[in-house]
Amino acid sequence: MLQPPVPKRNRERGFTLMEVLASIFILMVGSVSMALLASTMVTRGRQSKYIALASTLTSEKLEDLNRWPGTNQSSPDQSALQVCVPTGSSSVGSLTSDILQTTTCASGASGTIAYYDDVSIDLSNISGNCVNGTYGCFAETVSSGSAGAMVYTTTAHSPDGTIITANATTAPTNSLVFHRRWIIEANTPVTGTRRLTVLTTLPNSMPAISFQMSTVRP
Repeated sequence: MLQPPVPKRNRERGFTLMEVLASIFILMVGSVSMALLASTMVTRGRQSKYIALASTLTSEKLEDLNRWPGTNQSSPDQSALQVCVPTGSSSVGSLTSDILQTTTCASGASGTIAYYDDVSIDLSNISGNCVNGTYGCFAETVSSGSAGAMVYTTTAHSPDGTIITANATTAPTNSLVFHRRWIIEANTPVTGTRRLTVLTTLPNSMPAISFQMSTVRP
């Protein structure tokens, strides 16, 4: 006996509602995963850039502290204030707080020293004096105290190698601001040497950026 033909509407049956919903769910999971991956890559890239900048600024400060003369000189030298440890103290400065104090070296030099500073990083035309105005200059502004007022010294590096320096009484805007602190320890790690340690942080960054480096000098 012959079987009746299958109705055409059964042979051309489409997707069910459950199949459609499952496909939409899988698509959503894939899209969210791709968005999270992209966000993580952007965050990691930004973090790597900031750590590289913090490393450069830390090394730069250590070079400054290392090139200033010590206290064993025939006459008092104001630059020795930056790296001397006061008589009777084992260290000066701090990595956990901003230290501003009057320091007296064994040579007799005395003055008010800040063992911290802020460094602003920006692409700037430094008031129109940047040699390459199209691409701007890589500008580094360091804050320092002078006669009770803040002075902001900007060093701009042009793509063609030209370096320009300018001073201002106001802080730069729209820039990254790194905070540096340093400590100088006498007779460490051995007698007759000083250990210089600089800590550079980027406050209010997510994730937190922190880089620390030390060197030893006479």
